[in-house]
Amino acid sequence: MDPEHASVDGRKKPQRSRRTHREVADELRARIRSGALQPGRRMPTQAQLAAEFGVERPAVRQALRILQSERLLTKASKGVPATVADDPGRAPTGPSVPPLPTTAGLAPRIAAAFEAEHVEIDAVCLTAVSLTLAVGEPLCRIHSGRLKPAKVDVRVLLPGRDIDLAFPVPVEGRDGDGGLLHERWLAQCNAQGQVLRHNLLSLRATHGIDVRVSFRALPFTPPVKLYLLNGAEALFAYYTLTRGRARIDQEYLETYDAQGTRSPLFAFGQGAGPRDTTFVEQSRRWFDALWGTISSELVLRG
Repeated sequence: MDPEHASVDGRKKPQRSRRTHREVADELRARIRSGALQPGRRMPTQAQLAAEFGVERPAVRQALRILQSERLLTKASKGVPATVADDPGRAPTGPSVPPLPTTAGLAPRIAAAFEAEHVEIDAVCLTAVSLTLAVGEPLCRIHSGRLKPAKVDVRVLLPGRDIDLAFPVPVEGRDGDGGLLHERWLAQCNAQGQVLRHNLLSLRATHGIDVRVSFRALPFTPPVKLYLLNGAEALFAYYTLTRGRARIDQEYLETYDAQGTRSPLFAFGQGAGPRDTTFVEQSRRWFDALWGTISSELVLRG
């Protein structure tokens, strides 16, 4: 008999189910939003939840972290279970929550994602500047000892180095100064990507965290930006083009460009309703398809 499923009296224990921590989170989320778990009510202990769902305690802990990141639960203190939030209807993934600019909306969601044991972040963007800024807070928490994920996987899709970008481009066309504008974008893209990779990979040496950071190149300019967090949340924004001025070699050039850091970021959470769940799942499929088909290896360099 498998020792894992044997009890002290010789009887066979029921095997643990194959339910994932996301499925546990989905069920608890549904209970909170249906009112079965009332605001202010203390949650069952992790041992009780593990027994009810037939999973191990790490799966329960990850599920509770997801609900805490959605502000459906208060954070548990030592020896005291979490409680249902006073106003659980105001989770950040709800349709009534207005979108925030990327710089404001992305940072707290990335910080919440880093509370998971295994952090998974996928991004499609024009440059990595927003993501690089957003990981600053969780990196500070890790270095101060307040966080320590076991594993971090980051995948980033960026436009290819040698393609003709749809934007930023000169208003008067791509000739002449267009090459200088492309070089400026390329320098920014490389610099931000290198900073992001360096800051995350340094966690291997300083904290023994298993970190992987990968970049691949797209053969087109993405018209939107997308961030997928731990497979359970999708953050989406449009790159909206405006006419502006860029300084190139001491002169100003009229350009069409997008202020990506100011783009309103819309949040969709798995389990927050059929629309949100479908959007997250389809976004994951879309990203994986691009990663595994038409994208190519991207080497960051000056």
